[in-house]
Amino acid sequence: MIRINLENALLKEDVSVLKEEVLDANKTLLSKTGEGNDFLGWQELPRDYDKEEFARIKEAAKKIRSNSDVLIAIGIGGSYLGAKAVIDALSNSYEKPEVEVLFAGHHLSSTDTQELLDYLDGKDFSINVISKSGTTTEPAVAFRIFKDKLEEKYGVEGAKERIFATTDKERGALKTLSTNMGYETFVVPDNVGGRFSVLTAVGLLPIAVAGFDIDELMAGARDGMDTYPETPFEDNAAFQYVAARNLMYRNGKKMEILVNYEPKLKNVSEWWKQLYGESEGKDGKGLFPVSVGFTTDLHSLGQMIQDGEKIFFETVLRVNEPKKDIELKSDDLDLDGLNYLVGKTMDYVNQTALKATVEAHVSGQVPNIILDMEKIDERNLGRLIYFYEYAVALSGYIIGVNPFNQPGVEEYKKNMFRLLEKPGY
Repeated sequence: MIRINLENALLKEDVSVLKEEVLDANKTLLSKTGEGNDFLGWQELPRDYDKEEFARIKEAAKKIRSNSDVLIAIGIGGSYLGAKAVIDALSNSYEKPEVEVLFAGHHLSSTDTQELLDYLDGKDFSINVISKSGTTTEPAVAFRIFKDKLEEKYGVEGAKERIFATTDKERGALKTLSTNMGYETFVVPDNVGGRFSVLTAVGLLPIAVAGFDIDELMAGARDGMDTYPETPFEDNAAFQYVAARNLMYRNGKKMEILVNYEPKLKNVSEWWKQLYGESEGKDGKGLFPVSVGFTTDLHSLGQMIQDGEKIFFETVLRVNEPKKDIELKSDDLDLDGLNYLVGKTMDYVNQTALKATVEAHVSGQVPNIILDMEKIDERNLGRLIYFYEYAVALSGYIIGVNPFNQPGVEEYKKNMFRLLEKPGY
């Protein structure tokens, strides 16, 4: 389970001052009576997911792994961030995988898109297009481009066997196209919003294609589901995280910085930023979510965090067991002066840097929350995903917003369509 340490949180009041508010928010969530209650499918998903579709996801992944060098996963926002976070966390950063999962449709860069098209030359590839409507501009543009390349390489009939659509169960442009063309389809559930969808086919198919164990991922989320709703406040990391961050918000903090000391967690932070920013940032409210990777960013942003304006606090995601470790050896010349570390491990130095940085930032009046995860594997990532999802739902209710809508996201689209002279705009 995720564990929480509030020793360095510099809270003016004990988190228990918000206990009743957290418990009330939890009752609202469990009773499904709060705003956005038609988007609570994520809550019981680790238990109630579609087992037949889950089996088809595994079969589709097996098929893709048997005939493709690359899977292009096309989607934006929640349609790609969760899958990328899990895949990058579990992958060997310097070893080319048996099947690469590459992402498109999350930007409108012609240069990046053309470079990916060029990279596919001479490679066998498949497409997983992920969009509930099929009309979101970025993925729709990318799908048109990559579908053309797929059909050019394999023909229209051959391409049908290599296109997998994750979309609405019954309606929408992508669903209609998939039905007409005979693409295999998977469902974006009506009651699961995009940023909560990583444990649906949206995230599970790319993760399975990458070769990772989606059974263990779901089991980890089930651990969270069985823990956070009923565990008493005093022993509940999710409840205490919600209380601590909301106390800081009420005491004038405007930003939450998510800190990690493992580069593999960089895209977990990117997923977290969407989850928290889109869930809380409305009605003029919400902590602004940002992230840093230490110790790297200590050499660029450390000065600002240490001595800048005190508008933020840090939440440190600490991994207790590295997947691999390196023991430091003696050097006869010792010109770098590191022989005092002989016999210690690189992870020991990293963990010491973490402790030292927490001490420094706390002394600079930057509060720190520490969240501990056991290690980076499928089960623990499933637990972490559910932890953050559950906590943000409670936090949204506490600050008085609907945590499951995103009305502000539509504004830029209207302006873009007008400037592009789309009919009707």
